Amino acid sequence: MRTLYNILFTICFVVSSPYYFRRMRRRGDWRPGFRQRFGRYDPNLKQALTNRQTLWLHAVSVGEVNLCTHLIRALERRLPNMKFVVSTTTTTGMARLKHLLPARISKIYYPLDRRKWVRRALAVINPEAIVLVEAEIWPNFLWRARDLNIPVFLANARLSDRSFRGYRRFGFLFRPLFAAFAGVGCQNEEDAARLRSLGCRPEAVRVVGNLKFDAAKLEEHRTLDVAALLAQLGVSPDAPVLVGGSTHEGEEVMLAEVARRLRARFPNLFLVLVPRHFERSGAVGRQLRERGVRFVYRNVLSADAPPPEGPVDCLLVNTTGELRFFYERATVVFVGKSMTAMGGQNPIEPAVYGRAMVFGPNMQNFADIARSFVAQGAAVQVRNPAELETVIAELLADELRRADLGRNALRVVRENLGAVDRTVEMILEHLKTRPIYIAPETQTPTPASL
Repeated sequence: MRTLYNILFTICFVVSSPYYFRRMRRRGDWRPGFRQRFGRYDPNLKQALTNRQTLWLHAVSVGEVNLCTHLIRALERRLPNMKFVVSTTTTTGMARLKHLLPARISKIYYPLDRRKWVRRALAVINPEAIVLVEAEIWPNFLWRARDLNIPVFLANARLSDRSFRGYRRFGFLFRPLFAAFAGVGCQNEEDAARLRSLGCRPEAVRVVGNLKFDAAKLEEHRTLDVAALLAQLGVSPDAPVLVGGSTHEGEEVMLAEVARRLRARFPNLFLVLVPRHFERSGAVGRQLRERGVRFVYRNVLSADAPPPEGPVDCLLVNTTGELRFFYERATVVFVGKSMTAMGGQNPIEPAVYGRAMVFGPNMQNFADIARSFVAQGAAVQVRNPAELETVIAELLADELRRADLGRNALRVVRENLGAVDRTVEMILEHLKTRPIYIAPETQTPTPASL
């Protein structure tokens, strides 16, 4: 089985490598750490890990990085002698790691799943345990960890319908891998049942809740004054602001058209668009320009930059890691990838700021959360662009309804906190069987804590 997988992986890698490397280049900043993707890490990393007990956490991209930060903050208090290494797959994820985590946390790129590269990476890191946060299942990595008797945990596990069908179809490959997980922290009972049916041992599976509720409350140094930024564009403090968060292809133009029509009733309405992938900003800008939308890019604005010439209707955010700051200023939020694409984006971040939010019919990746928000009067779900425009207009005109939605959203968030602590306990229970010092839960955090 392993030989066949490695033959097929090599063939697929060779065929797909032009697309893979072209996408990396388009995202930019791909050269630093490029060798790490092949398991070749800086000698200083190996030196830093020598004679240290190490915990390796993997976060695929930006969303998972935020969850990792919360997990590390909790784990560091309980594992004060442990060295932490965090890997990611994308350059945007790496930028976020460097922004959120201090220098004592080693940050690396996850190796591509070729046997030689995986073995090389694990030989350097030599972890006591591995925590995969919402990660894909890569066979060579898990096979090698199992061969080395390294316990692997899956945190914030969830399975989309597509992933579940794929893993079940290739059960002959994945069932032994799922059975090898030392612990699996699931978001809900439905995911837990699916993972058990895929081969996870029942005693390893726990329903701990969704880490995203805790991560949305992550405190970090405020690096952006949105009010000052908007004032620079001539947006008054009392002007209504519509924020399109983590938007996908087609949703930016849709929101621009909605905002243009609604300005007949709300002349001061300002639009903020934050594409999910910032590298799309150039294409989005061309689409907006063709439709006569007066916009500026976020990256041209700074405290000492001159104000743009003429009136501006829209800010197009082509930076990363700033979406939450715009949510805080929003009057109404549209959650992206829910109207013109499938899956939906995270609705918890606008909820934690108590903002009135709207999303489309496609929230498959956050189905339970979306249902909970809608059922408890914390969000509005619409079926099509026409209904979206109607609902946004109603919310802009009704301050009391916006306040009710925001209050209810905050209540839903508060009721779902605690998944991080439950995940940490799941990991620590297994590590107690290994020669690792675990500090008492009541230990006072040190000043060095995150």
